[in-house]
Amino acid sequence: MEISFNKTKILATVGPACNSHDRLLALIQEGVDAFRLNFSHGEYAAHQQVIDYVRQINKEHNTNICLVQDLQGPKIRVGEVENGGIEIKEGQIVKLLCDGSVSNASHLATGYTELARDVNPGDAILLDDGKLELTVVTTDKDCAIEARVRYGGVVKPRKGINLPDTKVSAPSLTEKDLRDLHFGLDNDIEWVALSFVRKVEDIQEIKRIIKERGKDTRVIAKIEKPEAIKNIDEIIHAADALMVARGDLGVEVGMEKVPMIQKMLVEKANKASKPVIIATQMMESMIENPRPTRAETNDIANAVIDGADCLMLSAETAVGAYPIETIRSMSLTIKTVETHSDIFNKTYILNPHSETFFSDSLVANACNLARDTNARAIIGMTKSGYTAFQLAKHRPKSDIFIFTENFRLLSTLNLVWGVRGFHYDKFESTDATISDIKQALLDGSHLAKGDVFINTASMPINEHKRTNMIKLSIA
Repeated sequence: MEISFNKTKILATVGPACNSHDRLLALIQEGVDAFRLNFSHGEYAAHQQVIDYVRQINKEHNTNICLVQDLQGPKIRVGEVENGGIEIKEGQIVKLLCDGSVSNASHLATGYTELARDVNPGDAILLDDGKLELTVVTTDKDCAIEARVRYGGVVKPRKGINLPDTKVSAPSLTEKDLRDLHFGLDNDIEWVALSFVRKVEDIQEIKRIIKERGKDTRVIAKIEKPEAIKNIDEIIHAADALMVARGDLGVEVGMEKVPMIQKMLVEKANKASKPVIIATQMMESMIENPRPTRAETNDIANAVIDGADCLMLSAETAVGAYPIETIRSMSLTIKTVETHSDIFNKTYILNPHSETFFSDSLVANACNLARDTNARAIIGMTKSGYTAFQLAKHRPKSDIFIFTENFRLLSTLNLVWGVRGFHYDKFESTDATISDIKQALLDGSHLAKGDVFINTASMPINEHKRTNMIKLSIA
């Protein structure tokens, strides 16, 4: 199967528009590297079917498509609404109850029981991505709130509630999330995204559960709360990857702040060798139209130039009318930017006190050598994936080929910028291994005769220690 290889990866959300075997395969052929299972929607049986299809496609077509489980988190929502929607008008005083009842002309309601306790007079309550706004007038700190409508409109069922001024007491991992997480771990999902992360303890808690289950699923911290921005350095240190969840983030902090927050998060994640995903409304207009807007194309290009590892699509592929055209368009924009802009060969000052300093220096030097010799490829061998993350950090123009005996790691690494993984388990001597790998890459047309390529490895090769060797070869 012929697939285009951009360095910047594409993460597509699965939904009714693409959840068949053939549709998933078609999206992969257009350039999808990973699929997102959104646990805010859908039954386990439907998610299971997608997991099985993706694993089947990987076997049939020798691909390494990875799966990202996105947990709903403490998303506060309006419940059911009478007649499919009720209108609220500017200046009106509205009663808001925390009893999970059906909203009607006399009151709005939510199933989040702590809302009246969490809010204070003067706090803003935003509905439906901030389209409607209320200001709290009074709260009985138990079940009932009175609020004045600042911006009115129609309140629709199941729409989200954001509380930008309020410290929400709900835990990041709700009971539903825990059940969902165990379902994901039972299926050995490669990545799990934690919604509404606020502090480092949120990441530590989910990692503890994953470890207790004896699994190695990696954790993505979704950044969409102002508290997360305050605690960002500790969160980046604890998480395995970041997602810039621009939807809720824009509602919570004000959308004018999002572009600079995006750039700051990408820069910090790059520096920490952690993959970073840009999400929300990347090609929103393509839910209904066969072509993107100029602004959306610009947005994708800027995310690539900023240094994103991966760009995410939500409703565009889950329920949109043109999922395949969306991927094709995004893929083409990424390819064009990568061909014509200077996003490669980043240099970093390494920390000499880090326990991985020697190995990190070696990887950095391998990337510099690849740049100076115009090498076609840099080849890493890894057991844990560490070398792959480090190579990607430097954004080499050369292809990054990673060889590992760990089948599962091949899919995990498919989310990481520029990395292509290959299975290899004959680690005998360094010379034999390098020769084997060269032959495999020549046979797969990843290298051509005369190409310069750089090997990194750990010697002796069968001990699987940290990377300690660079070798320059010509195919």
